[in-house]
Amino acid sequence: MSQDYPTDQNLKRIEEWDYNDFENLAKFVQSIWYYGEAYARLEDWKKDEIGREYRLFQLITGGWSGNEDIVCALNNNQMFDMLCWHTSSRGGLHIYHIKKIT
Repeated sequence: MSQDYPTDQNLKRIEEWDYNDFENLAKFVQSIWYYGEAYARLEDWKKDEIGREYRLFQLITGGWSGNEDIVCALNNNQMFDMLCWHTSSRGGLHIYHIKKIT
């Protein structure tokens, strides 16, 4: 669990992360997420209704502004946002589906 506010360098790194490596992006986000893996959960591979494999990546900001900045950086990564965003809910819940690249 990170105790520090995310650095500008880390936020920029998230925004520029390569689309071929979103699984490691999720792991990086977990490493800097305040509240740790309990609020930044990456599940094992599963299949959607048409058989595509993905990993569910769930983030709960817990109201901490540093976590909100990380979510904004993820949203500013246009490819991540376009390919992985699944849903967001009031209260700081954000769910992404990281699809397996074949």
